[in-house]
Order: sequence, then structure tokens, then C-alpha cells
Amino acid sequence: MEGGAFRQVKMAREMFGRRILILAPHPDDEVVACAAAIGRAKAQGAEILVLYLTDGCLARETMWPWRRAHRAEAIARRRTEAEGAAERLGITPVGWMARPTRRLWRELPRVHAEIEMAIGARAPDQIWVPAYEGGNPDHDALNALGALFADRLTVLEFAEYNFFGGRARSQQFPYPDGHEQTIVLTPEERERKTGLLRHYASERRNLNYVGVARECFRPLAAYDYSRPPHPGTLWYARFQWAPFRHPRVDFTRPEEVSRAVRTYLNEAAGREKSPRDRT
Repeated sequence: MEGGAFRQVKMAREMFGRRILILAPHPDDEVVACAAAIGRAKAQGAEILVLYLTDGCLARETMWPWRRAHRAEAIARRRTEAEGAAERLGITPVGWMARPTRRLWRELPRVHAEIEMAIGARAPDQIWVPAYEGGNPDHDALNALGALFADRLTVLEFAEYNFFGGRARSQQFPYPDGHEQTIVLTPEERERKTGLLRHYASERRNLNYVGVARECFRPLAAYDYSRPPHPGTLWYARFQWAPFRHPRVDFTRPEEVSRAVRTYLNEAAGREKSPRDRT
């Protein structure tokens, strides 16, 4: 192994925890973000848990009218896929939240409480979250919640996808800070990750952007959550020019997400202050 590659492997090994809790905003993010990292952490003896914070399906009112009656079937299918992926990855699900996708960022107090409960019950020493990169408003909000735990647990963030610079980017951060670790997947890891992505058959039209050549992570960076992750159009806002409310288009405004996150983080900071600090 070349010197640089050896140092990367050694640094990654030192960064992984012994009992890891993955905070998955949707079933499939555990594969998109960190399938290879999971395998490598497990090879080093880590126990890995995953908390699914939405059911991965659109809210009933957002679906096409003729599909609304089948929402329960869609949820069941997504959960079956997630359970199969977890078994193949060798990770343990510790919670399934009955929350539609695109709703996490609107329910930050409840999501925070759910994470606190999982931490209290499972005692992880490390948390993995998606990057703050504008790929999905639920991802960005969950990254911000991760910052609330960084004073007592190691928090790693994993790049998934973004539209920084006006082009699609996969598994790379918009703004590197020098602490990134890149896992170059072996042929076996690429094959395995490709198979896991295909396993999420219900999401096949939404996962064609995912690269399988590398995974990239770092300790949670210091972000200004009062503004969107980067200038220009964010990934989830790419098709908001559509003239009608197509279910596959997320019409969430980035400014709304930033406002919700900033408000909640300020509230959380206020609760942590002592009575003397408030005077």
C-alpha cells in the first residue's frame, strides 16, 4: 500500500467510533452516504445502529391523487427494503419514525427528542449524519441537529450529493476544510454498494446520481446555519421552475429551512443556559 493511502486508512480507522449511531433522514441514506464506511468500521469491530427519522415516503397530500390510497403500501415496501439493506450491511435498526419525507426540517423539536431518546437508550460514542450541502432539506436540518450533540459525542458528516457551482456532484463536500477523509471503494465494495442501491427498487429513479467510486466524510464542520449551504441553486431546488406541483419536485424554499433551523438552534441554546446566564 502506498504511503498516502496507508495514512488515509489509518486516519479513517482512528476516526471511527466503537458504537456508532447513524441518523438516517430517509431509508436509503445509510447506503448512499456510507455503505463502504459501514463495512470498514465493522471490520474494525464497531457496532453500528441506525435510526430512521422519516418513513421515506411523501405525505399523502403531496402524492398524486390516484396514489394516495396506496401510501401505506409504499411505506411498507420502503421499510422492507430498509430492513433488507440493514441485514446485508450488518447494522441494527433502533427506530422507525412515522414521519413523511420533507417533514423532518419542520419538526425539529420532536426529531431532537427522538435522537436524545435513542442516545439515552443505546449509548453510542459517535454519530453519523448527512452533510450540510443542500441536497435535501431533511439532510441539512439533521446536520444542524448533529451540532447539538458535538459537545459530548464525536459527530461525523458524510457527503451525499449537491449542486455546488451549478453542476451535480456526488460524494464531495462543497467546501473542503482539510479534514476530509476519502474512502476509495474497492471493486468488491463498489459491487456491494451498487447491489444495495438496486435493493431500494422503490427509489430507482431517485438514486441514479449516486457514485460508487468513493465516500467522503469528516468531523462535523462549523456551519452558519442561518444561510443556505452554498450560493446559487441548491440540489433540491433545481426544478422549482415547474409550473405545477409535481410530487417529485420539492418546492421547499431554502430560506424557509434556514429560518427554521436558526430559530430552533437559538431556542435550544437558550434552554441550555443557566438562570444566572439569562440575567
